[in-house]
Amino acid sequence: MTYDSKGRRDPYEPLEVTSGPKWLTVSSTRLTGIVWSQRGTYALLEGSDGIGYILRPGDTLGDGRLVEIGTESAVFNVVSRPGSPPTRVTLRLKTD
Repeated sequence: MTYDSKGRRDPYEPLEVTSGPKWLTVSSTRLTGIVWSQRGTYALLEGSDGIGYILRPGDTLGDGRLVEIGTESAVFNVVSRPGSPPTRVTLRLKTD
């Protein structure tokens, strides 16, 4: 059996964000929302330049890979230098 994406992004291929500023890092973004649907859970993030990103577990953003989405947080494994072990970075929703 083969998967037909019908022109949409193939969910079995990791998302690599290649556009936008090269200095984009997980710590320079903020978590603006979390969406739950029948298709999955998505984290809504915004970069310091105002550009929004929609990610799900396994997707990468700048220097990190999204590993978990909670009810009020998104957890990334961030690699600061090639060859160094990843550090867990948690972004939390503001509850103002």
